[in-house]
Amino acid sequence: MSTPSKAGPPVLLDRAGTRYPLTDLRWRGADGSPLAVSPLAAATVEQIVTDERSLWRYRAALPVSPEHRVSLGEGCTPMVALDRPGHRVHVKLEWFNPTSSFKDRGVAVMISHLRAHGADRVLEDSSGNGGSAVAAYAAAAGIRAKIIVPAATSRAKILQARAFGAQIELVSGTRDEVAEEAVRQSATIAYASHNWHPMFLQGTKTIGYEIWEALGFTAPDNVVLVAGAGSIVLGCDLAFTELLAAGQIARRPRLLVGQPEHWATIADTVNGIEAGSRGPRVPTIAEGASIARPIRLPEAVAAIRRSGGAAVAVPDGEIRRAVRDLAGRGLYAEPTSAVAVAALDRFLADGTIGPGQTTVVVLTGGGLKSAEQMAAIFADEPPT
Repeated sequence: MSTPSKAGPPVLLDRAGTRYPLTDLRWRGADGSPLAVSPLAAATVEQIVTDERSLWRYRAALPVSPEHRVSLGEGCTPMVALDRPGHRVHVKLEWFNPTSSFKDRGVAVMISHLRAHGADRVLEDSSGNGGSAVAAYAAAAGIRAKIIVPAATSRAKILQARAFGAQIELVSGTRDEVAEEAVRQSATIAYASHNWHPMFLQGTKTIGYEIWEALGFTAPDNVVLVAGAGSIVLGCDLAFTELLAAGQIARRPRLLVGQPEHWATIADTVNGIEAGSRGPRVPTIAEGASIARPIRLPEAVAAIRRSGGAAVAVPDGEIRRAVRDLAGRGLYAEPTSAVAVAALDRFLADGTIGPGQTTVVVLTGGGLKSAEQMAAIFADEPPT
């Protein structure tokens, strides 16, 4: 990754290095690759807008003018201690965002950008949380939204997007087949994809800025994340790359990543495990992370390696135990979120995370968004 610079206005770049103006509504490059915003300067301590209680407090690091912003108060989510004896662990509760997931961050910046450049209708494909967020922010922006959703998606997630006024289209098949249908339809409608659109990552990076600010403007030793497509990994990588280049932190935190066992493309690539060696893919309770072919796979793998991080695949049994463990501590996290805690316990057990290190675990969404999966997990739990 290039070093952020203040020279010149930001542009969009594809993997081939072709440059596109930031005003271009394209969502991928001419070479078919995903786009990224050219390196930006960090928001320094002095530039934080301290009377702004949303992610827009870091507006100096966002490539969208505040005058065009669409905001529902996203960001500024709490961090609370998680009891792991001998270790300093905090969990960041992203379900405090307006639609109860971290996706609100990226969508707020993405929809602000699209509206500022004339989009009046947007398309998203989502297993739930991304679609809910796009539907909400499109409603706030006064533009129409169509959400293409896997037919097996949690009813609660579909209901939320529908309640915001979005047109819902259910598509049978895998999460990747749903994405392929969205790409076909994107020829006639602006594609507000949380996996493809570069502005989504710009909003997501504010998680990293908030962790830095909450820890007294220092970086933790480790940030533990769940990955499906890897946007939260890439967002944290962007934030800490910008902060490091600006001299705001002394070192990068390690990015430690967990994925569901049969959907661990990023983890397997990091670990040199051959694709397909786990056998047929089977459904997982962590439905939000069941992505077989991440669009930004090379970038996500590079981000983990650049940080000196690691990645693991965790089976559903460990995810269920993590959900129960969190609930027993008053934290009602959806199974996709709990992948990060299952990974945390792996990293603690094998010594990847050492005693005394500061670790932040990002919990991406709340359990109320996954009512069916939560009911199944707790169905065999007797009252105590």
